[in-house]
Parts: sequence; C-alpha cells; structure tokens
Amino acid sequence: MSEGVLRFRSSRRFPTAYPVVFAGAPFVGEGRLSDLSLTGCAVTTDRTVLIGSYVKLSLLLPNQPRALLIELGRIRWVRGQAFGVEFIRLPSIARQQLDRKEWERLMIQSTARAPVTAS
Repeated sequence: MSEGVLRFRSSRRFPTAYPVVFAGAPFVGEGRLSDLSLTGCAVTTDRTVLIGSYVKLSLLLPNQPRALLIELGRIRWVRGQAFGVEFIRLPSIARQQLDRKEWERLMIQSTARAPVTAS
C-alpha cells in the first residue's frame, strides 16, 4: 500500500486451522492455514518468507482424500509469523473443492444465525 491505493478483497475469508505445506524459492515450510477464501489464504508459520515470492501450497483439509493443491500463489503481505497468499493458478479440481468448502461454510454460518422460534 505504499502507492496509496486501497485494495479490497474480492471474496470473503473464513477462519480455519488446517495444516499447510508450502514451497517457494528459497524456502520450504509447514504452517497452519489461519483463513481461507476462493482467492487466497493466510498462513501462520515460524519460517521466514519474502513478500512478492511465488509459492506452491498443499492444504490439508478435513474429510478430503488428498491435499488441495494451489499450483501458484504470490505472497502479498508478511506480518510477524503470518503471511497472505493470493491464489494465481489452481487446478480445476482445487477450484471445485474451494467452491464447495465455501458454500458449506456459508450454510453452517447461516444455520447458526437462524432465529429460534418457540413452538
């Protein structure tokens, strides 16, 4: 934001706590996915990463037979032990998994907020 331009997220992020493995030049590491959306995620780790670096991620989502692969992402920000990734290239199967995951999360949240009626 040094250019004075505000950027807004194009999709809602949901809090998570899933394991993630990431690799980029010159680093490889493991961490926790702290939030997830259709267009990006935040990762908490003890590894040092660089803003602007390109990474590959493997997200270990619950109840999934395989890791969700993000073929290419770019590190957009780093704050302490957390960094944000913008998804650039996802296989179509990964996009489908994210779409389904987001839909399930929205349904769970909307159900939890539904008013309780007395009968």
